[in-house]
Amino acid sequence: MTDQQMEQLKKQLTDQLESLEDRVEHTEEFDTTELSNYDNHPADNATDLFDQERGMALTQFKEEEIADIKAALAAMEEGTYGKCVECGKEIPYERMEALPTALTCIDHASNDLDLESRPVEEDVLQGSTDQPVEKEDGRLRDFTNSFEDVEDFGSSDGPQDQPGNDEQMGDFYDGEGEDEKG
Repeated sequence: MTDQQMEQLKKQLTDQLESLEDRVEHTEEFDTTELSNYDNHPADNATDLFDQERGMALTQFKEEEIADIKAALAAMEEGTYGKCVECGKEIPYERMEALPTALTCIDHASNDLDLESRPVEEDVLQGSTDQPVEKEDGRLRDFTNSFEDVEDFGSSDGPQDQPGNDEQMGDFYDGEGEDEKG
């Protein structure tokens, strides 16, 4: 990497750091417009909560980006910028240009996606009465699947929701609407 390329990346990093720090510093706290949540519709409360959580997630993301930029700038000061911290090989300029905060070569980049962990809410919430919550008082529910009882009265399933091809659906409505023909 040439000195000119290094200066270009340093300027890009410092500009980005300045911008992120300014946005984190001037983040407006979410303020609800209601004096009391007592008379609010639950959806309004949920919207307020979502806005708060989104703001916190964005702030956390910006703070992580700031930490990455500071680590890259520190590597520049130490003279190790542009070399993989894992193997010591030169990181191609194209990678550094695309991701100036990169401290590893593409071979050592962390591509591990966490596909195993599930949201913590799933430990508490159950989607069916077939699987009751542990330590729940047995007098609170009858633990029968009420959907089966409701489905006996009909559902919104139409021919498009049934397995098979269109020819098999010819008699799906047989007997319905015959009085209207005559």
